[in-house]
Amino acid sequence: IKIETKIPLTLVCTFDNGIVKHINLQSITHLPVFSFLKNENEFKELTNHGYFIEWKRHEADLSADTLLNWNVLMS
Repeated sequence: IKIETKIPLTLVCTFDNGIVKHINLQSITHLPVFSFLKNENEFKELTNHGYFIEWKRHEADLSADTLLNWNVLMS
């Protein structure tokens, strides 16, 4: 997975199968574990591990599968 961050709170995810998704994370910022994402600088400090992305300082991560299925999971 390749990741780009866009403001506000959007990830542009390019998956190994060629699918590109624009994922807005606003819908999870009410959860305590992801509330830090409201800060633009904190949002941008992610690390891409290939199969998941991580905000290490906050011990928060999202898997590539979660991102790929974001629309289904969030509906």
